[in-house]
Amino acid sequence: MGGTFQIDEAQFIKQAEQFQLAGRTIAVVKNNAYNYGLEFAVKAFAISGIREFATTSVDDAVKIRQMCGPNADIILMNPTTDFKRARMFNLDVTLPSPGYYDTYKEELKGLNIHIEYAGLFNRSGLSDIDELGYILDDLKARNASLNFRGLWTHFGYSDAFDGIYETERANWLEFVRDVKALGVEPEMIHAQNSASYVRDGIFDGHSHVRLGIGLYGSKPYADLDDKDFIQSSVLSAPIIQFRELTAGMTLGYGAAFKADSDCRIAIVDIGYGDGVLRRRAGYECEIGGKFYPIVALMMSHMAVLVDDNVTADMNVYLYNKKLRIDKYTQLGVGANSEQLGALNYQSLGREIIYDV
Repeated sequence: MGGTFQIDEAQFIKQAEQFQLAGRTIAVVKNNAYNYGLEFAVKAFAISGIREFATTSVDDAVKIRQMCGPNADIILMNPTTDFKRARMFNLDVTLPSPGYYDTYKEELKGLNIHIEYAGLFNRSGLSDIDELGYILDDLKARNASLNFRGLWTHFGYSDAFDGIYETERANWLEFVRDVKALGVEPEMIHAQNSASYVRDGIFDGHSHVRLGIGLYGSKPYADLDDKDFIQSSVLSAPIIQFRELTAGMTLGYGAAFKADSDCRIAIVDIGYGDGVLRRRAGYECEIGGKFYPIVALMMSHMAVLVDDNVTADMNVYLYNKKLRIDKYTQLGVGANSEQLGALNYQSLGREIIYDV
């Protein structure tokens, strides 16, 4: 067997309980719940008290409804054209642009709609208040109405400390004021991700925070205490053999490693084909409580420079409480979500420790 991604359910739930804003948290569970597993994460978040969920996939939204029943709020952050299932499963939908409104104004009738503001991130959403004014004017001219239940944006710079987040935040708050000045009073206003929530608490006049990576136990930026972000996951793999190299010998694709002196290499049953990012291989792993350098990464294997204390029955750890995912984010390996999203469950084992 190759590598194994292991999650401690009790620790996962504890993190969700300590990080959420009780009764006012929307859990982001997109992309297989940051690869922790959709069904596992939704169940754990529900145990922790969360009843609101956001995802980008209609299929995932339907699964959440089937798991949680009629009392959960489920928001589609991507615009959808699957209006049949949106109605059937009572899914809140996103309004991203005047063009989308013009195309689907009839299909949107009777649905709970969340107006999206593009802001500085500018991935999707209304560019300015005039675009909402256009939609409202058209509704008035046609003597029609839509249920604008929510208003939201995504902060792309809340982990930046160069002043851009302050501009992003000010633009959003101005947009919220302008929306209300047009007579739209959404029941749900949600903008803040984990970084924004940690920095500011919940904004005045906002109903919810919409949290992702912090709920899963990774710090949204470096200058935070580990104890406030419990990493419940471990990625490990077994040693399958040792290679004894003499000075000058090479190993790996393109002679990735060249021995400066006689040395011992552990070959580990995990590689980039299993989702280990190449940049992660530039740093250490843990074996038997000690740290050892990774010297080469292949599709199915990893080479580690070890000493005689390492034996074949020892597990090799790439992520655990000492080797935190967010540590390698700060070292430039990749965003927390990038490291998690790369994991390949077609080749990795996945284990849940159920002790709650």
